[in-house]
Amino acid sequence: MTDPTPPHLLIAGLGYSGSAVAREAAALGFRVTGTARDPSRAAPPAGAEVIAFAEAGHALGGVTHLLVTAAPGEAGDPMLAAHGPALAAAPALRWIGYLSTTGVYGDRGGAWVDEATPPAPGQERSRRRLEAEEAWRALAGPGRALDIFRVGGIYGPGRSAIEEMREGTAHRRLKPGHAFSRIHRDDIALAVAAALRQGPPPGLRILHLVDDEPAESALVVEEAARLLGLPPPPAVPYEQAAATMSPMGRSFWAENRRVSNARTKAALGIAWRYPTYREGLAAILAGGA
Repeated sequence: MTDPTPPHLLIAGLGYSGSAVAREAAALGFRVTGTARDPSRAAPPAGAEVIAFAEAGHALGGVTHLLVTAAPGEAGDPMLAAHGPALAAAPALRWIGYLSTTGVYGDRGGAWVDEATPPAPGQERSRRRLEAEEAWRALAGPGRALDIFRVGGIYGPGRSAIEEMREGTAHRRLKPGHAFSRIHRDDIALAVAAALRQGPPPGLRILHLVDDEPAESALVVEEAARLLGLPPPPAVPYEQAAATMSPMGRSFWAENRRVSNARTKAALGIAWRYPTYREGLAAILAGGA
């Protein structure tokens, strides 16, 4: 780092993914501050401090980098809603990262999308995400770098088919040809850390945080069962399973797309730690991820 201002990363939302990013950024030499609604209940990783979300505006004076992980609500992006003027005036802020979703592409009937594909959200929550992306683009303006990370389904330690198999909550729903794109939590941190190291010039980048192999949900459950030496749960046709699913659950299955990451990996100069769900699940089982 050659900039005279010591790099200071503020993570708006020090949750599952945000904490993994905090660890990576601290290892890079960043001062790391994360927000939580209730700091007394937060457990920041080593090298990071936690403040109340309500106090984030006061912390922005020396912040050089900002990562936003919180999802928008009906009122829009919570960080912008609560701290918009302070963000616009932040004197040292030069890079903004926003964790969005691949859901902004809507249903593509199983076809591939890449980083240049125009969004076409079909769900209300995805439309709110796209609106939040546009709001951050407006806030960043021409003078700041903005990396919009469109993220697939997040899994990792404590949140994977390994735990679901162990707990007896895994489901093997069959919908041939229906693929999900997913990403290991630690590969989100890898990608964000790569962007932080680069210090990209002002401007917008669309980056896809998805692994190398979109896959049917049932295949992931079957792999977890194989790794654990357990029989997989009974196979249930999706049409039958849908009758017992929540509207939110059915909405995820209503869209089918495959998300390419080639441009993102080239732009960031990375290869995934867990290029498919196989490596990711094996590492979770081994306790190494």
